[in-house]
Amino acid sequence: MIQELYSQKRSLELKWQLEYEQSGKYTLNMVEIDNAIKNVITEIKAEERKIADRENAIVNAAPQVSVAT
Repeated sequence: MIQELYSQKRSLELKWQLEYEQSGKYTLNMVEIDNAIKNVITEIKAEERKIADRENAIVNAAPQVSVAT
């Protein structure tokens, strides 16, 4: 899932660059692409947060062993 989001982000960045090279200026379409990139970045952050939460849950769920003396 997260790799797909990174691929989508890169695709949008290339689309933005192509639009700029074709028009030579910042266009309304580029604003829409910028907004789409921001949305994908937000999704990436959310997915990475979910992954980190799962990893933390696994680490915190490890059995606690105490040595009694």
